[in-house]
Order: sequence, then structure tokens, then C-alpha cells
Amino acid sequence: MARIAVIGAGMGALAAAARLAVAGHRVAVYERAATYGGAVGVVERDGFVFDTGPGMLPVPAVYRDLFVKTGKEPLEQCVDLVQVDPASHHVLADGTQISLPNASRAGVVSALDAALGAGAGERWGDFLVRAREAWDRTRRPLLEEPLWPNWQVLAEREPYPAVRQRRLLRTRAAATLAEVGAWELGDPRLAVLLESHALAHGLDPRVAPPAAAVLPYMEHAFGTWYVRGGMRELARAVYERCLTRKVEFHFDTAVRRIVEKDGRAAGVELADGTVADADFVVAGVAPAVLDRLSSHAVLRGDAEVPPQQGLPSRLTVHLALRGGRPGEVAHRTVVHAADREAELNWLFGERRGGPASPGAALPASPTVTVLRPGDPALVPDDDHEAVTLAVTVPSGLEPAEKDVQRILTTAERAVPGLRDRLLWHEVRTPADIARATGADGGAVPAPALAAAGGRLLHPSNSTRVTGLFTVGGWAHPGGGLPHAGMSGALVAGLIVEGPDFQGSQ
Repeated sequence: MARIAVIGAGMGALAAAARLAVAGHRVAVYERAATYGGAVGVVERDGFVFDTGPGMLPVPAVYRDLFVKTGKEPLEQCVDLVQVDPASHHVLADGTQISLPNASRAGVVSALDAALGAGAGERWGDFLVRAREAWDRTRRPLLEEPLWPNWQVLAEREPYPAVRQRRLLRTRAAATLAEVGAWELGDPRLAVLLESHALAHGLDPRVAPPAAAVLPYMEHAFGTWYVRGGMRELARAVYERCLTRKVEFHFDTAVRRIVEKDGRAAGVELADGTVADADFVVAGVAPAVLDRLSSHAVLRGDAEVPPQQGLPSRLTVHLALRGGRPGEVAHRTVVHAADREAELNWLFGERRGGPASPGAALPASPTVTVLRPGDPALVPDDDHEAVTLAVTVPSGLEPAEKDVQRILTTAERAVPGLRDRLLWHEVRTPADIARATGADGGAVPAPALAAAGGRLLHPSNSTRVTGLFTVGGWAHPGGGLPHAGMSGALVAGLIVEGPDFQGSQ
């Protein structure tokens, strides 16, 4: 039985802790905050409850597997997991509205044909077939196996089978996700739907590789899910599973440094000077925090993937509304930007090389994701509604009141009369995310993707220090709730089975 110190209580760290404890190890978690969950937080006020992190759960099989492997009670016995339908509703810049059914190819084809004209659904369906090929080629190495030592193979090979187009007397294939949309989908409105998946993950579709097609494919193939009571309930369930497996938690306990002895991790030194000895250390923290905790750059080296840089953050506005939620509205509505190119230039830079200045104002009408759960547990009574608005913004952005008003104006396209119903609102900024996660500027990690020279891969869960492992969104396989759970499984496998661990079977 090994002693294992886990730094941080984010979802990836909790997943690793539960798996390691059920394998018979003694696990202690040290969290500088007063609670668990990391980015999966909650705001409560006047009987209203809002998630501060992800509002939906894709690929619930990751957490189903976690609960099967760590106890008798399956996930569905611990949380009320429901499939959202429609998966999403879209309001395009020209006023076109599209509701996409959840995990139904035939339903999506029919909906797109009805909204965009005959043939639109078939083109989207054909795209999903190609996206599935990319998924099949990358699923194991990107999600289920430790990062390959020769990760350059993943960096150089483009797994998406782009349709070859004849351009200027030459035949070539799409080199970016935006080109996939422009060349293969045949309708700018379909291209906007495609690009919105990249934007939601903080990726620039103009430079993201075609491999990013796996993002809409995952949603289509595995559906979109919600946990009644809010996504914080998922974090609670994983935390309670850890307690059941005798994981020790130390909240309000900051780690000052990772202790090394004879070239390997030997424990953690806490802020009060106490040293907690350990045979292994698992760090579920952002790269900037890990750099401060270690005596040298444990993630970097000529043969290792560097942490992703320059990723955007999110600006979230929580709305307490008078009046109940109409029964026919979608759980998730995406109101698309009036000028997508201007929005991308603002987010990522006109030369596609760097984000906008943190002080730059939002575009007049940005892309806004509107979440209306219709969950009685989130409101004081049936005569009120809790709504969350989310916008991808440059990391470090310091929003002004005019920025919030622009978001509200855009959201009124999905929630008519919003301002007349508004009791109060709370804003969660990139600075709030930075305080909760330690990520520079409140940056939010994206999932790992193949190709693109490796710039969308994440550092290996193993580090240059023997016995020190990384877990969570900033480690392989990257950001997002399912990916965090996958990283926990990988770290547990590497510790329990050793460096020869080849991933889940």
C-alpha cells in the first residue's frame, strides 16, 4: 500500500483519488480552497443556484466507468442524469433558427433540411461520417492511453479524411476546420454551426486542424446530458465516492512545494511548514502553479509536449429572473455573433497569432450560449427562472458594464423580455476563474487534438520527476469534464500498474 498525496480537488484529481483508493492505496487530498470540484463550482443567492463551470455533460460513460470501478452504486444511483432534448437550439445571425435533436442522425438531418433547405442535412451527415473516421483513429491514443513517447506521430498525421477540392488548377484538402466548413458543407450557416464547436472550446476554427471535427462528433454520438440539481451534483457524487473509499481531504490547506528526494517525489510541504510524506504525488493544478511548487520545470524538455499557451477564458453572467421558464424552450441555445470574423479577430487576433488586448471591449453582438435548465432545484419557486449566459473571451479580460449589457442584449434574442424580468445578475470573470483554478488569466484548457504540429496536445501525465504525475484539464488528454475523468483513469493506471500501463481495455 503506497501513500499518495494529491494536490487539488478538481474533477480529474477526485477521479484519480477514488481509483487509487479502491486499489488499496492511502490517498490524501490537499486543496487550498474550502471545497472540492475545482472549476465545477456553484453560486447560491436568494434561493437561486447556478453552476460556475460546465453546464452540460458530454460522454457520461467516463463517469459511469468511474463509478462501476470504484463501488457498488452506479452513477445513475448517485445522481439524476437526464438526456437533454433538443441537444441545442441555434439562432443564427440572419435570424434562422435550428433545433438539433439529441443523438439522432435522422432527426438532425431532418431538422437541417427544414431550416436550411433540402440537402443541408445530408451534407452534415456526410461530414459526421468523416468525423467518425477521425474519432476512430484518435480515440485510443488521445483519450484512453498515456501520451505516446513518440507523440510527434500524433502531431504530424491529420486523421480527418477531408474531401479533396480543386482550387486554382490544384487539388488539395482542407487544412483547417474553417476550410472543412467552407469547402465541404456548402452553406455558410452550416459552417457557422461547425465553427461554434471550436469556439466553445476556446479554439480558433481558422487555425484549428480538421481533427477538431471530433468535437461535434462526440456530442452527436454520445449525446448531451444534464445532472438535475446542477452539474455541481456530479462533483458532489464523485467527492462522496472518494469519502466512501476512505480518501482523506484537507481543505483550506495550500501546498507550498513538492518535496523531492534522490530524484523522485517524496511528499508535499504545506503552507504551515508541515511535510506530508508520500510515495507518489499527483498534481491536479495548472502549469503555472506546478512551476511554483516544483524546484525545476517538470513538464518541459526537448522531447515533451509543452503546456498549451494563449487559450481564452470565459465570461459568465448568472441571471435571476421573475416569471417561470416556458416549457417549450431549449435547455441550451447558442445565439451566434452578428459578425463571426470580427469576433474571431477580437478573440484570437487579426493575424491569427495572438488574442486581443485584455482591455478590449466585447464585439457588439458576441456569440452567447444561453442555458435554461428548467430545474426546480435551481430556483426558489415555479415563478422564477435561473439562466446562465456564457461567452468565450480573451484570458485576462476585465469586463466593463457595457460588455455585460451587450451580452444581455444578445441574449434577448433567445430570452425575449429578459430585461423586464431581471431581478439581479452576477458576473463571473476570467479573474474569478484564475482565483479558483490558478490558471494564468483564467484560461480554460481545450481537449487534446491530433495534428497541428502538436500544439493542441497536452503534457504527459508522467513528468520528468519519478513518482510525480499530473492530472486534470492541463494534462493529457486535456480540458472538459469527460477528459478530466479520463486523466484520472490514466494516472491511476500509471501508478497501480507502473510505466508499462497501456491504457484502458
